[in-house]
Amino acid sequence: MKEEIEESSSVRLLLGSSSSGGGGESRWVDGNEVDSESPPWSLMEDEEIREGFGSIRRRLAKKPKRVDSFDVEAMEIAGSHGHHNKDASLWQTLALAFQTLGVVYGDLGTSPLYVFSDVFSKVSITSDIDVLGALSLVMYTIALLPLMKYVFIVLKANDNGEGGTFALYSLICRYANVNLLPNRQQADEHISSFKLKLPTPELERALSIKEVLERKSVLKTVLLLLVLTGASMVIGDGILTPAISVMSAVSGLQGEIKGFGTGALVITSIVILVGLFSIQSFGTSKVGFTFAPALCLWFFSLGSIGLYNLIKYDITVLRAFNPAYIYLFFRKNSIKAWSALGGCVLCITGAEAMFADLGHFSVRSIQIAFAGLVFPCLLLAYMGQAAYLSKHPDSASRIFYDSVPESLFWPVFVIATIAAIIASQAMISASFSCIKQSMALGCFPRLKIVHTSKKRMGQIYIPVVNWFLMIVCVIVVATFRSTTDIANAYGIAEVGVMIVSTSLVTLVMFLIWQTNLFLAVCFPLVFGTVELIYLSAVLSKIMEGGWLPLAFATFFLCVMYSWNYGSVLKYQSEVREKISMGFMHELGSTLGTVRVPGVGLLYNELVQGIPSVFGRFLLELPAIHSTIVFVCIKYVPVPVVPQEERFLFRRVCPKDYHMFRCVARYGYKDVRKEDHHAFEQLLVESLENFLRKEAQEFAIESSLQEPDLDSISVMSRESGPQDGDGIGALRIPLMHDQRLEEAETSISEESVPALPTSVMSISEDPSLEYELSALKEATDSGFTYLLGHGDVRAKKSSWFIKKLVINYFYGFLRRNCRGGAATMRVPHTNIMQVGITYMV
Repeated sequence: MKEEIEESSSVRLLLGSSSSGGGGESRWVDGNEVDSESPPWSLMEDEEIREGFGSIRRRLAKKPKRVDSFDVEAMEIAGSHGHHNKDASLWQTLALAFQTLGVVYGDLGTSPLYVFSDVFSKVSITSDIDVLGALSLVMYTIALLPLMKYVFIVLKANDNGEGGTFALYSLICRYANVNLLPNRQQADEHISSFKLKLPTPELERALSIKEVLERKSVLKTVLLLLVLTGASMVIGDGILTPAISVMSAVSGLQGEIKGFGTGALVITSIVILVGLFSIQSFGTSKVGFTFAPALCLWFFSLGSIGLYNLIKYDITVLRAFNPAYIYLFFRKNSIKAWSALGGCVLCITGAEAMFADLGHFSVRSIQIAFAGLVFPCLLLAYMGQAAYLSKHPDSASRIFYDSVPESLFWPVFVIATIAAIIASQAMISASFSCIKQSMALGCFPRLKIVHTSKKRMGQIYIPVVNWFLMIVCVIVVATFRSTTDIANAYGIAEVGVMIVSTSLVTLVMFLIWQTNLFLAVCFPLVFGTVELIYLSAVLSKIMEGGWLPLAFATFFLCVMYSWNYGSVLKYQSEVREKISMGFMHELGSTLGTVRVPGVGLLYNELVQGIPSVFGRFLLELPAIHSTIVFVCIKYVPVPVVPQEERFLFRRVCPKDYHMFRCVARYGYKDVRKEDHHAFEQLLVESLENFLRKEAQEFAIESSLQEPDLDSISVMSRESGPQDGDGIGALRIPLMHDQRLEEAETSISEESVPALPTSVMSISEDPSLEYELSALKEATDSGFTYLLGHGDVRAKKSSWFIKKLVINYFYGFLRRNCRGGAATMRVPHTNIMQVGITYMV
């Protein structure tokens, strides 16, 4: 027992002097690995005093908490790697505002094609009140939800310039530990884009909410389900938007070409849709520059035709600015008016895109485009249609094309078709982006992602999802054969996404913004009430097509939640079964086998500890590589991790083991385009940098070892500003090379003979030179990817539903999704796999 204690103490002393970084250093107490994010004082055991290791205890007690070398580099560049530069000039902002027309407002801009035709399919026009009431409803709906809610409030709830449901979720996860995957690290908070707001007087309320969210596992699950529901609705929009937009645009031919009936409409729409989905693999970058001019021309056409009809037919429809007509409309039509709300809500379809597509633009550009062009043109379009209906009430079924002057029909038809295709393209791309983000946060099976643009990282193509959307979209068009029934389904999907956004932004107001209580309550009270009223109207159409988005949402929700549930259980199983450090020490530096030149990259999901699959490799292989790196691909709740802050290194076991841990951190918007050669080169360069930083720290600490330890402690505290986690003590020596060189010079001049070799200059440190040469030799011998082919099974004592979900549904998804190595295009000759079963 005494020998084990001595070995443990020597290991602590060795690693305490050589490992870099408190957030990244690994320490062992009684054979178990303890992450150094825990307070360093907790490492002082009474057992050391009893065994006579008081000097070791005293030395460790004086040592400040360390940070990883890459954390120190992160501090050097903090604030200099903002993903989006929002301080753009006026002309740059106007240029971005012009570009938003082709990406953000396509869906919202095509709504005049079908809104009034759907509204007046429920309500017959018998008086001016019907027209004015419907127009007033549309006008105030657009003013209240897209303008007031999204433009002025929701856009501010962005995550470092990124928007959407998952951006809100990641923002909440940074302020409260509500992520169900327990791999959070304190070192992640040093990433440049990991920004937290300063406390305010409402901090106590925010802390109370944070405590409740973190303590109640049920609330964490509810929050995740809410986010996944919103994401499922967005994917549903990717199916319904192409269907209703293309059919509405093509329906203009029914009145112009004789014999062009419903069958011809369906066939033409299907042909256009198949062509639209077939060109997705080419990406939108090649034709993207034509989108904005086309939509600009479309909005100009809407505004011009609307103004023409307003002046020619009935300018008195401007009375609809009086909201009293909404009351008169409901009093006259009662239940039918409530049913007509399902068509009225279609005027704001695509409003969520203003927030979801924020990552490609800026808040100011989206605000300018909507307030300056989109909003007035939409108002003119609806007022012009209402003026035409006041004189021609029988034209309600195809009001848009009937209100177009006859000489302009074909140009407008072509522009409308192009606008419908662009609107469809935007929602298809949004579905791809949503699925990619859900994959990054561990909520969707891994799929093949093709990056279609070298300049825009957000332009991606997912083949499986694309063909799935196309097949379902064609089935929807062929089955419903009418825009009215599709509109019933479309409304549910749109309102569902809005309600999710309202709920999450309300939580952001309480938890992060710490808004005044009255204002924070007014937001869900006003906007949530309106959205719930609309939801009640569209839910009444469940049997008339409204079941479709609910079916889509249920399917995708089951897939995403099952994958997340299985992934969390698998991670927890790996944590429970990880190999103890005591066992590793017993094996010795040879690991109980033969060490041969080469680098073994063992992929796992643990951010600390040695995974159990490594033990299987030691049992199955006759030899193991001279350098072992445990690689963990980890997604953190930030949009983008700068390349300089990508890797987080730790040393595992003593130096002669040549074992390291590498946590490769990615944001949910990051693109992993590098092949295995680029990844290997970057990893080796980062590992060499880590070893040099480690040697520098060891040299500095050795130079400070003097008899008067108390004075050294005082000197360390005064050497730089301390922050809450003790990083300040190491920030100045590691970040200022000049002071380091001066310290080395003074040390070498005064007491070179009396100092150990590690206090020499870095270039003369034989320990560092040996490790670098060993790493180079291993690199030259090649890389081998050590992967565990895991089978996840529910325990026999588990409930029947859990066995069904884990053994069959989750197991099916794991067997048919892409493997982790496939995403890096690793040759099969470089891969070694062992089978392992996780009982969860």
